[in-house]
Amino acid sequence: MTVSRRTLLQAVTTAGVAGAVGLGQIPLAAPAAAASQPGDVVGKVTVGYQGWFACAGDGAPINGWWHWAQNWGQTPSATNKAIVAWPDVRDYPATYRTAFGDLGNGQHAALFSSYDQSTVDVHFRWMKQYGIDTAALQRFNPTGGEGPTRDAMAAKVRSAAESQGVKFYVMYDVSDWTTMQTDIKADWTNKMRAHTASSAYARQNGKPAVCLWGFGFNDAQRPFAPDVCLDVVNWFKAQGCYVIGGVPTWWRTGDRDSRPGFTGVYRAFDMLSPWMVGRIGTLADADNFYNVATVPDLAECSAHGIDYQPCVLPGGVGDRQRAHGDFMWRQFYNMGRAGVPSVYISMFDEYNEGNQIAKTAESQAWVPAGSGFLALDEDGTACSSDYYLRLTGDGGRMLKGQIALTATRPTPPRVDNGDTAAPTAPGNVRATGVTATTVALAWTASTDNVGVTSYRVRRITGSTAIPVGTADANATSFTVSGLTAATSYTFDAQALDAAGNVSQPSNRVTATTITGPASDNLALNRPTTESGHTQTYGSANAVDGNPGTYWESTNGAFPQWLQVDLGAATQVGRVVLTLPPADAWATRTQTIAVQGSADGASFSTLRSAAACTFNPASGNTVTLTLPSGASARHLRLVFTANTGWPAGQISEFRVYAA
Repeated sequence: MTVSRRTLLQAVTTAGVAGAVGLGQIPLAAPAAAASQPGDVVGKVTVGYQGWFACAGDGAPINGWWHWAQNWGQTPSATNKAIVAWPDVRDYPATYRTAFGDLGNGQHAALFSSYDQSTVDVHFRWMKQYGIDTAALQRFNPTGGEGPTRDAMAAKVRSAAESQGVKFYVMYDVSDWTTMQTDIKADWTNKMRAHTASSAYARQNGKPAVCLWGFGFNDAQRPFAPDVCLDVVNWFKAQGCYVIGGVPTWWRTGDRDSRPGFTGVYRAFDMLSPWMVGRIGTLADADNFYNVATVPDLAECSAHGIDYQPCVLPGGVGDRQRAHGDFMWRQFYNMGRAGVPSVYISMFDEYNEGNQIAKTAESQAWVPAGSGFLALDEDGTACSSDYYLRLTGDGGRMLKGQIALTATRPTPPRVDNGDTAAPTAPGNVRATGVTATTVALAWTASTDNVGVTSYRVRRITGSTAIPVGTADANATSFTVSGLTAATSYTFDAQALDAAGNVSQPSNRVTATTITGPASDNLALNRPTTESGHTQTYGSANAVDGNPGTYWESTNGAFPQWLQVDLGAATQVGRVVLTLPPADAWATRTQTIAVQGSADGASFSTLRSAAACTFNPASGNTVTLTLPSGASARHLRLVFTANTGWPAGQISEFRVYAA
């Protein structure tokens, strides 16, 4: 079995399965009432979300192939890999080429980056599509080198959850976190608590949910004493949180993988979620655990007013546990027979252990040659790449009583939609016009066996392709806006069809925006000040000429302001504001006023507060024309509202002379 931070000794599994009963001999348990009424966690399907994959060139502070490779500083390959299953990346707008051999179908082997907002949006869109209610964002020790990237991931998850209508909460994993007792409180107070202001943050019994995973485990990674753990649990409860415990399998008996003396800690939690990865791997194991763990655990929780959220796992692809969905469905069925109201899926994107439900290579045609990875058809049964997402949706509906309790999987492993052919690549992509801030592109239409539904335009930076816009099926042109004057840009295009098939990239075209007096950005690289910023998104990002970086103010505290010093009093004609051009930055409206000052201390209003709509379809750009004669050395933007995020956000603050 593949080892990760959460994989424990196989001996624990062996001890747990001893005494398994025969199939068909399991009594039907009477449903047990949950301690709490349904909320965002109780009565819901929750998935564990790692969000911990990065790629070289994606801009993440981790600056490497985080969790894809053993050596993060080198490109993943068949000899430098940290995963045991290969993702299906056809739905991702941005991917990064690896050093693996080409896929069995001849396509290049590329991976996604969790740091791309478009990736997280895709994941949460899948959650919404397949009936997943809530995501538990894994948060390991954030005080080291991984911290800045993890901080950014929390903001990206929040944005995706809000835009897709899915709930999320923070799940602290205390593995290898020696200074956890003090650090975790500071991290919640100074960073993570701010996310509870989001409409998408999961609440149970009116309280923001938070999970503490790892208390009581009998191993060297989590050596904490009961009093230390109880202090942390009680501290979070005192902060008004609904506290979930990610606890050992044998929490109730206090042996095997559980340290003795933790009963008081376990009973202090509002909900218990015992870990199961590495404990079971067959249908017989699942049936045994129904008797020796699920039924008595549920009764124990009910007796003490504690909510219960056991794990359901798809099984390791590399361990050949999945049995084309039978293994996972047996667990769902047993949870339904026991009357379990809430489940935790382990995990959504755990390609390192192969326990992911996210889209996965369905056959060797979608696996890199020579990699040794198995695909979802490893037992000879064809499975669609989304099968375990579909199975999770089926299981959730069954536990909620929306479909009947059944021991038979409701949907087959593969549903033939009749379209597996990708469109042809757009032809003859070319630049048909340029200005200081735009490049107009055109191409020859693609063909498809069913029909093209849209075109995706991408900007190429090094080895990275960043989506900058989408054109509909009938369009053969697109104008990229929000660009910087006198700058060279490279673009390509792809065609998409209704079945999710994506064409190979087109030819690349390079164009340079024009320059001139009217296009000189007076604010470029000038000094800035601000009311405040969150994480690493400081005000200098707004004048660095890079539309991919941005300023984000302190969250949840309007009004906020961003200011640039032009160096001398200047007749100003217009201000151009942008957000990052990728589609992941969904349309939002910010209320912004423009103020001017000669000395940086006394400001007058140059343009009253007005709603400014940033739409990725038009380059996420807003132009504000100032009144004739407007003069200032210091220009300030004042933000009082944002429909897309509780903060002011700007990627480029450009100022042009009258």
